[in-house]
Amino acid sequence: MSFSSPLTLTSGERRKQGPNTWLKAFPHAAGKMQSPVDIKTSLVVQDPQLLQRSLSWTYVPKNCKSLLNTGEGWKVIVEGQDSCLTGGPLEHSYQLVQFHCHWGKCCNSGSEHTVDGKGYAGELHLVHWNVDLYNSVEEALASPKGVAVIGIFFQVGKHNEELMKITDVLHDIANKGNECTLPRVVDPAAFIPEVHDYWTYEGSLTTPPCHESVTWVIFKKPIEVSEEQLEKCRSLFSSTIKAIVNGEPVPGKVTQNVRPTQPLNDRTIREAPY
Repeated sequence: MSFSSPLTLTSGERRKQGPNTWLKAFPHAAGKMQSPVDIKTSLVVQDPQLLQRSLSWTYVPKNCKSLLNTGEGWKVIVEGQDSCLTGGPLEHSYQLVQFHCHWGKCCNSGSEHTVDGKGYAGELHLVHWNVDLYNSVEEALASPKGVAVIGIFFQVGKHNEELMKITDVLHDIANKGNECTLPRVVDPAAFIPEVHDYWTYEGSLTTPPCHESVTWVIFKKPIEVSEEQLEKCRSLFSSTIKAIVNGEPVPGKVTQNVRPTQPLNDRTIREAPY
């Protein structure tokens, strides 16, 4: 997951250094609770407590105001205080602040999390922060139980109508720092799979500073997106238009933006009993 913050590296710095060298500047990246992970289904623990409070979300589509090229991909910025996530593994209320996407060069290497070693074409992250315990997004992302992220796998298939509202305007944010108002209302809930079975575990941000503050909720069932939509994502540039005009060395297009899976160590991945 990507989180805009003064604490994070710039896109160019990340690409020069790479995930394997993040720990030099961000020691949290060497922690024991890092994300993403490979979900080994044979080791998942069934937890009846997850049935006591159903995972519940209330999203306000009109609050999804703008679309930004972060230099690592696109991000939809969510305003207002009415889009919330509660229940399931969460003991508090979490407010949706943004959602973004990860993808790869091919259709089996675009998800950050993998399942039994298998990757998917992409992974959408709905990012929420704990409004019960913390006063700001910045405070939450560096604090225990501060962030909750819903992960949704993409598999190549038919066009995704909701994603089309984003991919159809990516040409308007071709370069890093470009931002536009979404011309059509995007409903985050429309990305939630019809089957709500999920895995959950405690982990981290998948980009620097890699704070171990995230409760992950990964839906098991992928949703379909088209290869054309993924290609539009890969067409984004990770550099500013100013750098290109000035002839500066630039990293090029964002053809992939995933962190490799990290060791699970002694953590447990849970699911609700069937």
